[in-house]
Amino acid sequence: MNQKNLNAVNSKPYTFDAVKVKNEIVGWIREYFRQNGSDCKAIIGISGGKDSSVVATLCVEALGEDRVIGVLMPDGYQKDIGDAEQLCEHLGIKSYEINIGNATEAIRVAMIACGLVPSVQTKTNLPPRIRMATLFAVAQTCNGRVANTCNFSEDFLGWNTLFGDSAGQFAPLAKLTATEVIKIAEVLNLPENLVHKAPADGLTDKSDEDNFGFTYDFLDIYIRTGYYGVDTATAAKIDSMHNRNKFKLAPMPHFDYYPEDPYRF
Repeated sequence: MNQKNLNAVNSKPYTFDAVKVKNEIVGWIREYFRQNGSDCKAIIGISGGKDSSVVATLCVEALGEDRVIGVLMPDGYQKDIGDAEQLCEHLGIKSYEINIGNATEAIRVAMIACGLVPSVQTKTNLPPRIRMATLFAVAQTCNGRVANTCNFSEDFLGWNTLFGDSAGQFAPLAKLTATEVIKIAEVLNLPENLVHKAPADGLTDKSDEDNFGFTYDFLDIYIRTGYYGVDTATAAKIDSMHNRNKFKLAPMPHFDYYPEDPYRF
């Protein structure tokens, strides 16, 4: 994050044209599928939150409801599974519910059996990784491409699981903040309870903002304008989270090997 004078409010306030950006994303999705599977379907993990709801709706507008498949993946019991079902019914898309509870439990039991006790972090990140494996299994079965549903705010903080919800084959919201996603959701006329549902990871029984200790409103303004008012502590916390998790956004490090020219003598 640029550490210039962040207390000055821009003379030209940041604005966001949700209608224009929505139309551009729809066009981008169409072009992605034209180049990467003109007859393929969009495969989307549906949680019932705003991000997956917006991605699914954008894909329906871009491709038609017959080419969008929603996958509901509770880990055993999911108290808000009805929201995911509501979204699929609202869009009229085909959906499958694949409960990953047995899979996550089997891995935990197998680890313990060989002397590995899963850490709290392991238990937290295992379900998202199983979900992504499930989405790719559905995609290969149904001739599909897997959507990434993360937004820029989450990615900026590293609030995602590497090779879990951070994976996918196309990412419509990757450069949009959580606040901007909500504005697009409103343009798409999504059900109110899905648009303004408190964001949560579904893993810790706490909202994202409870886990962060600051709001998405503060974060998104800081990301877009650098403005933080007098709250230097929260700005520093955001910087720290971002810097610690940059590795999640970087390409995988690799060893560069340059063979000698076989024709050189």
